[in-house]
Amino acid sequence: MLADLLVLLLGLALIVFGADYLVEGASRIARKAGVSQFVIGLTIVGMGTSAPEFVVSMIGAFKGSADIAIGNVLGSNIFNTLLILGVTAFILPIAITKNNFRRDLPVNLGVTLLFLVLGFFDGLSRIDGAILLACFALYIWYCFRFDEHTAEEEEDTSTGKLAVNILLVLGGLAALVFGGRFFVNSATALAYRMGASEKFVAVTILAGGTSLPELATCVVAAVKKKGALALGNIIGSNLFNILLILGCSAVITPLSFAHIKWVDAGVLTASALLLMTAAFTGKNNKIDRLDGGILLAVWVGYLAWLIVNISV
Repeated sequence: MLADLLVLLLGLALIVFGADYLVEGASRIARKAGVSQFVIGLTIVGMGTSAPEFVVSMIGAFKGSADIAIGNVLGSNIFNTLLILGVTAFILPIAITKNNFRRDLPVNLGVTLLFLVLGFFDGLSRIDGAILLACFALYIWYCFRFDEHTAEEEEDTSTGKLAVNILLVLGGLAALVFGGRFFVNSATALAYRMGASEKFVAVTILAGGTSLPELATCVVAAVKKKGALALGNIIGSNLFNILLILGCSAVITPLSFAHIKWVDAGVLTASALLLMTAAFTGKNNKIDRLDGGILLAVWVGYLAWLIVNISV
């Protein structure tokens, strides 16, 4: 027990330091390359911080464990939107661009609904996996083709040497991945000792633990007043989780939705809807602190339901 707790604390320390290096390096690269912080957050940061989810879900797919693969992604996306964006908005209201309104938020909702419709219809087949992968490639191409900068990025002129920035990103990602792995392993061991089910561990411990890189990255980005990078990180991570991770997992082995409850699906859909609602109702085109509070309140309610149904 003590050893697990020490490993957990080591993982958290690596995550905090890794997030700081990653945000700093990624924002500098965005400025030097002429790419918006949102797109950098969507791609380099979003994919990088989703590496733990990728590893966990792929291992689950190879072992034939659909509960781990699907539960991890479902829980991670709920965690990303409700808790991480909720906390981030409390620290720094997040500005929403025209492209976010027209493209990114509707795509986030559409991909979420596509995932649930395909899954509840007859699970995710290999053909479904191929469809998800094709959608991922198309969206990434479109984001780079029609990029858009925010006002806060125009004022940021600090770049530094490209090699140093790349090292910051790689070092930050490495610390996040290893820190997340240490955390997940120790937390999972503790949860199983308390008699938790596989799905409960996947939706809470694994999803929350593998989302710690996103949480740390978004908090650091908010403190550094880089809200576009934080939003890009979350949307990128959500889309990466469903389209690429589950796309790859389903191509390896078809995934069943047998143990996914309607409450889980409902909260996932509500999180995507709430994100759109917050963006359209927030003052000055921002996801403000009130919106963040609503997201957090829904997360607390869902977490309470999971705890009550810990063996389900």
